[in-house]
Amino acid sequence: MVKIDHITLPDFPLLLAPMEDVSDPPFRVVCKHNGADLMFTEFISSEGLIRDAIKCRRKLEIFDEERPVGIQLFGGDEERLAMAAKIVDVTNPELLDINFGCPVKGIVAQGAGSGVLKDIDLMVRLTERCVRSTTLPVTVKTRLGWDDNTKNIEEVAERLQDAGIKALTIHGRTRCQMYKGEADWSLIAKVKNNPRIHIPIFGNGDIDSPQKALEYKDRYGVDGIMIGRAAIGYPWIFREIRHYLNTGEEMAPPTVAERVEVCKQHLCKSLQWKGDGAGVYAMRRHYLNYLKGLPNIKEFRTRLVTLNTVPEIEAVLDEVLRTYDGFEMERTPIQLVNYHENCLV
Repeated sequence: MVKIDHITLPDFPLLLAPMEDVSDPPFRVVCKHNGADLMFTEFISSEGLIRDAIKCRRKLEIFDEERPVGIQLFGGDEERLAMAAKIVDVTNPELLDINFGCPVKGIVAQGAGSGVLKDIDLMVRLTERCVRSTTLPVTVKTRLGWDDNTKNIEEVAERLQDAGIKALTIHGRTRCQMYKGEADWSLIAKVKNNPRIHIPIFGNGDIDSPQKALEYKDRYGVDGIMIGRAAIGYPWIFREIRHYLNTGEEMAPPTVAERVEVCKQHLCKSLQWKGDGAGVYAMRRHYLNYLKGLPNIKEFRTRLVTLNTVPEIEAVLDEVLRTYDGFEMERTPIQLVNYHENCLV
């Protein structure tokens, strides 16, 4: 088993990455039901949380069935990040995670996210203040460095551990790479193999199949993996990886019945979290992904994204189930979306 302070996770845990506008509570519940071991919220601005911004406050909400959950903060000001940590403390997640990895221009311009990679002393001070300001275990997610000339993750890992963090997730790219090129896990392995490091080290970047998960587990020796883009529209990636790790056998892709059931579960949680109107609207972007691969599905998708009442939507989903009864889904490679494709470096 893997332990993050008092939190006990299965051997080689599978973590759901924090993704803005993706990993909200309904999506996290779906991933939990399909095998994810630890969730993280969308990242939350320390500034917004202190100002009591409604959007930031909503991101603190957690369904009990998705636990354990880490709430992720970002910010570049020590005092404000510490104040935000105190707010998170009273909401009772399992842990608090600091985002030093988000490459989005607007976040970096604030001196937050991966912008902190330019100033490692500041990163350490921010972390120390968070650790002192909360009773929760503090973890960090970051990248290899700012650019190819500053891949200082080995130094960063040691200093963050000394600052009191309980686990570290490393995305195998620099900030300047964004999501381009192939993630470099060799430096992640160096951190894990450093005899000074005793906290769990999780790898992140490009895991899009059970085979690659096992390959990277064996080659780089990390304590677990974090999955982000591969889970968008395909929450079954977690159960497929776990099954492959345990048996060496590939699972069949989710059936039509399983896909429809996930649509209904996700819709139910979306309604529970956002209410009828907003919950129905929020689900519209998910149907395309969940029903991908079904022939001649366009008509059904069009109806699903235009209907406004739950009974009508459920009736269409039931019609999908009847229409494709007995249809065998084919496995297709997971396409990793360019998550921040409109972000200017």
